[in-house]
Amino acid sequence: MKINIYYGGRGLIDDPTLYVINKMEEVFRELRVTVERFQLCDLKNSITTLPQTLKDADGIILATTVEWYGIGGYMQQFLDACWLYGNKDKIASLYMCPIVMSTTYGEREGKLALATAWEILGGLPCSGICGYIEDSTILEVNEGYNKLIENKAENMYRTINKKMPSLPASNQAVKQMVSITKNTDLTPQESEQLSQYVSDDTYVQKTKEDIKELTSIFRDLMGSSEDDGQMEYVKAFETHFNPIPGFRGKYRINFDNRRQALYIEINQKDLVCKYDQDGKVDVEMQMPVDTMNDIIYGRMSFQRGFMSGAMKMKGDFNLLRELDQVFVFEETDRV
Repeated sequence: MKINIYYGGRGLIDDPTLYVINKMEEVFRELRVTVERFQLCDLKNSITTLPQTLKDADGIILATTVEWYGIGGYMQQFLDACWLYGNKDKIASLYMCPIVMSTTYGEREGKLALATAWEILGGLPCSGICGYIEDSTILEVNEGYNKLIENKAENMYRTINKKMPSLPASNQAVKQMVSITKNTDLTPQESEQLSQYVSDDTYVQKTKEDIKELTSIFRDLMGSSEDDGQMEYVKAFETHFNPIPGFRGKYRINFDNRRQALYIEINQKDLVCKYDQDGKVDVEMQMPVDTMNDIIYGRMSFQRGFMSGAMKMKGDFNLLRELDQVFVFEETDRV
């Protein structure tokens, strides 16, 4: 028989949880049980690979210390890794004994959290230990506490050895429902390999750089496509320019979700149409790209767009109305 112990505390000398698991190890070794301990605080860079260590175990102990609130980050990371990369078929046959010692408050909640998490993973529960221990020396001098710890270790041995059944829990039903929507369709071997990649900082960093490079490439491609669409507007205004003698006006059209604004300057027969954010204008407009498309395809005029609320403007309203005379777009136009 083999039992793995996963310790999620900080490894402090006076940690009462360490005293409990040391005492339980003594009992297991007397019973000729192979015990392997994993100190998550020392393995924090490879926690995602630890679910692989479950495959040769008959039972496990999840041990942590509540120093402030909850079961702690290392233990939570390990449970997350079990959910993402663990072999659920193997977990389903594993008994787990939760051990939670508290130096503040919340040992019962912590023990319940570990038991619930393991049941949701599909594992089998064992009776655990929890307690408020202000000073670990209290455990050392109290023979009754030591006897209780030894009994828990013996009970866990019996439970695993006899493969005692447990009644179904609603937590396992939750696992089945969640797994339907979150299924990754990975084999245990693929999950194992993925967990190794995740724990490899060099691989993760290289992957992030590759994603960043691809994002930059796609952004450039999308930018090129957007520039082509913007040049279409410039061409449309230049093609449909209908100069009016004596007319002058400066306009800027801002588009939703686009950084560049279209600048139009009319000086009698001269037209300047370009993308420029700076400079003083007589009329400034704000509109969606769809509204601009409706205008240059002749489905809407500037004045009607403003009156219907499809666009906003500030400046001289008379100059806005003149745009419909200076640029004549017909519904049959396609630029």
